[in-house]
Amino acid sequence: MIFRKLKNTVYFILLVCISCTAQENRKITTENTKVAANRTKAYLPLLQGKTIGVVGNQTSVIFQSEKDYTHLVDSLLKRNISIKKVFAPEHGFRGTADAGERVEDGIDSRTGLPIISLYGDQKKPDPRHLQDLDVILFDIQDVGARFYTYISTLHYMMEACAEQGIQLIVLDRPNPNGHYIDGPVLEKNYKSFVGMHPVPVVHGLTIGEYAQLINGEKWLINGLQCDLEVITMENYSASRAYDLPIKPSPNLPNAKSINLYPSLCFFEGTNVSAGRGTDLQFQVFGSPVLDSTYFNFEFTPVSNPGAKYPKHENELCFGKNLQNEKELDQLNLDWLLQAYHHTQDQALFFNSFFNKLAGNSSLKEQIQQGKTAKDIRESWQADLENYKTRIKPYLLYERKPYNSKKSH
Repeated sequence: MIFRKLKNTVYFILLVCISCTAQENRKITTENTKVAANRTKAYLPLLQGKTIGVVGNQTSVIFQSEKDYTHLVDSLLKRNISIKKVFAPEHGFRGTADAGERVEDGIDSRTGLPIISLYGDQKKPDPRHLQDLDVILFDIQDVGARFYTYISTLHYMMEACAEQGIQLIVLDRPNPNGHYIDGPVLEKNYKSFVGMHPVPVVHGLTIGEYAQLINGEKWLINGLQCDLEVITMENYSASRAYDLPIKPSPNLPNAKSINLYPSLCFFEGTNVSAGRGTDLQFQVFGSPVLDSTYFNFEFTPVSNPGAKYPKHENELCFGKNLQNEKELDQLNLDWLLQAYHHTQDQALFFNSFFNKLAGNSSLKEQIQQGKTAKDIRESWQADLENYKTRIKPYLLYERKPYNSKKSH
């Protein structure tokens, strides 16, 4: 008996060690991966003597170290690159606007450059905004989810450049969720700014690879193709984790929230909060109408700079804290199903946004029909395999085979 207990203890310790080693093997930082912005010799010759527009935000930086960096615009101006204007995506040029908040045109207080908003009434730049430019430089940190709107901004800028005959240069950055591909592929009837292309929820591509996919598949208006140049990274592998030194948007403050985001963003299409208005954005979920005997974690969303009017503001919510969950290598549907089956009124669970996030109507229907996570996942597999074949010509980096069938 003692031997058996000792054997089990040793086995458990070995499992923990193997798990820890696996996590460490997925850890890379800015010190051993050189993002494209840092490869100045590769793109400065393409900018010299030309007038430049920059599409960027707070993540558009050149690193000296993980905690020491200079904004791309500031650095290029010091190198006498002629930047005429900057274009701002969702959350604004300095990354402080709330999700969905209108971003206005303006002047950048640090440089005096005009800022053209690409997240207001106009998500595609007007020809007059491009008429005095030779090159557009695009440098924004993405997180690898279809409904994260920076890839939609990329689409519209590529389209505008294609129409005006302007070259677009993408400075590539890692995809922190690049180690897997998962979720339903968007159906064309559900195209919106939170899903413009027939790709899965987790697309597995860097933003440079995604730009090549848009161009190669002729997804721009009338089948146009952009004069596209992608500056690649050095020493990057999608199979290893990349902890972002700068949060990509106000409500994705850390690696845990970024990893959970593709799974928890479905709650944005329900009456359940994903933690906006707390210090645990996209690391918790809950609602005042979830069963408090089943969900024992409590939180109260309040207005804050990243969430001015959060869902269930000042209301006690019952839900789950996911901070200690292991890193996901597939979408987790269990939490969504648990919330649906333990809410007071299932008829009020979904809102009109859900199908846009899912990219179809079938996910909602499958949940309402009582399908299991396994059943739902199996319905995606044929489309996922077709997608994986489709993207092969556009891949810029080696990666291990994607795993989207493993279940937790």
